[in-house]
Amino acid sequence: MTLDALGGLRADLTGDALSYRPLPRLAPDSPVLRFLPGRLRPHAALLPHAAICFLALLTFVLGFDEINGSVGPVALVTCLVPTAAVLLTVSRPAPAFWLSIGSTPFVAYLSGYDGWPWAPNSFAAHLFVMVIVALRTGPRAAAWMWVITAAYATFTSFFLSMGSYGYNGAEMLFVSALFLLVIAVVQTRRQAAREVTAQQTVTAVERSKRTLLEERTTIARELHDVVAHHMSVVAIQAEAAPYRVENPPPELEQAFRTIRENAVAALTELRRILGVVRAEDYEAPDAPQPTLADLHGLVANVREAGLDVSMAVTGAVRELPQGVELSAYRIVQEALSNVLRHAPGADAKVEVSHVLGGLGLRIANGPARGLVKPSPGAGHGITGMRERVTMLGGEMTDGPTEDGGYEVAVFVPVPREEIEREGAGQ
Repeated sequence: MTLDALGGLRADLTGDALSYRPLPRLAPDSPVLRFLPGRLRPHAALLPHAAICFLALLTFVLGFDEINGSVGPVALVTCLVPTAAVLLTVSRPAPAFWLSIGSTPFVAYLSGYDGWPWAPNSFAAHLFVMVIVALRTGPRAAAWMWVITAAYATFTSFFLSMGSYGYNGAEMLFVSALFLLVIAVVQTRRQAAREVTAQQTVTAVERSKRTLLEERTTIARELHDVVAHHMSVVAIQAEAAPYRVENPPPELEQAFRTIRENAVAALTELRRILGVVRAEDYEAPDAPQPTLADLHGLVANVREAGLDVSMAVTGAVRELPQGVELSAYRIVQEALSNVLRHAPGADAKVEVSHVLGGLGLRIANGPARGLVKPSPGAGHGITGMRERVTMLGGEMTDGPTEDGGYEVAVFVPVPREEIEREGAGQ
């Protein structure tokens, strides 16, 4: 414990603490500048320096008044040394404290002040120095300064009183304790607030990462079922194909046998690798995964829930890759769920556009209406939709509309070869 305490003293008031540490300027967003007029804020960066100069001037005036305006070496030491200690806090706070405490007995003796151990200007300078150094360092340094000051005051009261009629050590300890205690409490609260803010930031980042991982896990589960189904179909078709041809050549049988073996191996590997994303309580769906053809049923269910929603399909409707249709269905489903949660009473519109290069989706809603309050929180639906679109190499935009509603627009590119391949597979 003693070594730890001495280590704290060495860190706060000795060693590296004696090095040059200039007082920084005020930041433009400093709370102190909020109380100043706007036109003065750009010029108020040196406000702390000006405050210290004012305190130094006050110290000098007190010392000059004590020597009754006399001029000489004694007056020079009595007036300028405490003033220099205050000014030194601008660049070297720890040496300023040692200068203040070390010069105290000399200033008191040379000034001929009846009290002891602090002359008036030395009393003010030491108090100013402790306050400034505490503001620039921290509660531990403030505690060390007070302990050293108390030890000095106790020592002088017993051994260096020199027959004085007054003793102001108790006043110094009491007043400085009040100031330093307030400063320590304020700094502790600020440090706690900074730590809470940092922790909240870390928590928000971790929550965002966890949400992203959950969304990707959900997508991987669904795609696992889709791909596994297709690979199973390939294996079955490859096994049955030779029996559909009368007297197939051995080369053809070997080719289909190779296709089946590779399909089975790929299916086994797929289940082994992607199977780890399933939770222990996850069960594969018994029914086929939804497609764009199921959107009409989805819209009907949402209407029954109280949402006034319309749907329009444009372009030449054709079958798309199952992963695209599944993701498109989930995007529309999540967007309509967001409308129900965050814009109750609003009307919504779903547009599905089959264009030459892919599939376009647009889900828009008006402002919330009625007495039902929207659900608080942003949710994670947008994150899931964006992950699906990114996985398919598409683009997505979302944001509020001019009438106070919200719009989600998605485009998923689908090359013609994939469409033809999907049609041939069916």
